[in-house]
Amino acid sequence: MISELPFVDEHATVVDAAAEDVWLALAERLDRSFGGAGAQRYARAVGCAECAPSGPRPLATGSTIVGFRVVAAEPGSRLMLAGRHRFSDYTLIFRLDDAGGGRTRLRAETRAAFPGILGRTYRLLVIGSGGHVAGLRRLLAATRRQAEHTGLSDGPTAQID
Repeated sequence: MISELPFVDEHATVVDAAAEDVWLALAERLDRSFGGAGAQRYARAVGCAECAPSGPRPLATGSTIVGFRVVAAEPGSRLMLAGRHRFSDYTLIFRLDDAGGGRTRLRAETRAAFPGILGRTYRLLVIGSGGHVAGLRRLLAATRRQAEHTGLSDGPTAQID
């Protein structure tokens, strides 16, 4: 069960945009971040069940992105992703809370289990190295920039990297 996975960490950012804009930016960022050929090769190499994106967009329950399936999607409020591969079972839970003044607090909580010696080694490589934290902070910052930019324009959203 997802709630029984051990807590790894939580990161947050305050976005100067409405929750609906943050939600759409997050869904787009996740697709962009996990949608490339490199991510798909990595997912196959570690034995992920979800090696290609599928399902409705914006993300909805049952959709997949590389490495994850969407197990709960409440637009403007919460997005829960779950995945598993040879070395880990994991979830990534995004929560969007009202931060006042038209701003949204975006939180990302990671939970994961790393069974066996190979799992512990994998945890050391991914979590212990700081790679997970750096990647998650980049994702949150890119989502924040995109959502804030979207709120400034009624035109097409520019790609922000």
